[in-house]
Amino acid sequence: MTETFDVVVIGAGASGEAAADLVASRGATVALVEKDLVGGSCAYWACMPSKALLHAAAVRAKGGEYPWPKASAFRDYMINRTDRAYPDDSSHARGHERAGVTVVRGTARLNGRGRVDVTPAEGPPRTLRAERAVIVATGSRAKVPPIPGLDEAGYWTNIEATSLRELPESVLILGAGPSGVEIAQYLSRYGVRTTIVQSNQRLNPTDHPRSSDLLAAAFRERGIDVRTGARAQRVRRGADGERVIELADGSTASGKVIALGIGRTPNVGGIGFETVGVPVKEGEFVRTDARMRVAEGIYVVGDLVGREISTHLGHYEGEIAAKAALGGDVTADLRAVPRCVYTDPELAAVGLRVDQAQEQGIDAVEFTQDLATTAKGYIEEAKGHVTIVLDRKDRTLVGTFMAGPGATEAIHEAVLAVKLRLRIDVLEDTIHAFPTTARAFGSLCAQAARSL
Repeated sequence: MTETFDVVVIGAGASGEAAADLVASRGATVALVEKDLVGGSCAYWACMPSKALLHAAAVRAKGGEYPWPKASAFRDYMINRTDRAYPDDSSHARGHERAGVTVVRGTARLNGRGRVDVTPAEGPPRTLRAERAVIVATGSRAKVPPIPGLDEAGYWTNIEATSLRELPESVLILGAGPSGVEIAQYLSRYGVRTTIVQSNQRLNPTDHPRSSDLLAAAFRERGIDVRTGARAQRVRRGADGERVIELADGSTASGKVIALGIGRTPNVGGIGFETVGVPVKEGEFVRTDARMRVAEGIYVVGDLVGREISTHLGHYEGEIAAKAALGGDVTADLRAVPRCVYTDPELAAVGLRVDQAQEQGIDAVEFTQDLATTAKGYIEEAKGHVTIVLDRKDRTLVGTFMAGPGATEAIHEAVLAVKLRLRIDVLEDTIHAFPTTARAFGSLCAQAARSL
């Protein structure tokens, strides 16, 4: 028996949920297929649990009463895992059903254009027919580096690192992107001896060097062993259950647990892309056009695309694909994607660094404000910076980088400015509340406007 819908969405993470809900809101029929948890990694193994644990750890670091059992219970509440071994996604599923989405449980595979075969965990196979489009949003998993001895020694991915109920004595985090540094912060604040091994010379290496350096200094001040420019060569078991990583410079780093934070691998295997004429190799991200389309009637969104792996971008791409699938004349505008890290200090960015802008032929110049010398820095006794990158020719903002209190909120004015190509004169003439990080941004824009 074949069930027919206007749109079939494969994968119920942030991207797939956004796509399915938008299709339903437009009055079209839609099936949302998920083989595991409706809600995806963000809701259960990434954004929500990590931010809950960061919050608890921050309260504790400031002297509040937030012991680990309370933090663990709060995290479990946030991911619907209270008194359970595995999260309960039924509330997510019911929400979609109320919105008009048909939730289908099982493993989906493309079988030619417009056909999706579903193998449920129980019961007979199902065939779904998509009259208008199939949207693929199968997400990603933690990347596992090919380091000799790693498999034998054992390791955590983000799943174990965000769902732990018992704290390890020590942890060695391999990789220092957003996930790695956030895990390092909440574990170290709960007394876990923490080491970060990063092959790049900087933490969170795609960020501005000032932000990376500020985070590294803050971590070292708080007792985290930060090893940058350190390449892992092999892993072995040491004494007392320690995992020991041998580094290229001859030194070693160790911890009772190794946690991986070096990036993500797209879940492209077994999807059946070859049946619709889309050649995709295992481990490769999928290339789409500006409408998120890879073939007639086939759209790919979220982590599979790999432009910037984040919930907010995946949500946006899911909605773009849904609108396009329903005939809308839309394209994805990716000039202004916010990038945020929720450590202390907070890190936030949008657009291009000055070196990236210059590589693109832009006559770019950078202006910086030390946040510690602003009213916001003084009253919160905080370090940080606000840095803007301008196109001298057009007098427009092309990038902004912030570190310090409120950075992940204040960045959104810059996001809008980059998206709209606002001239610096408009930002100079905008009133910013005192005393805030946004005020430091506004003052810097005024300084830059006078200097250009």
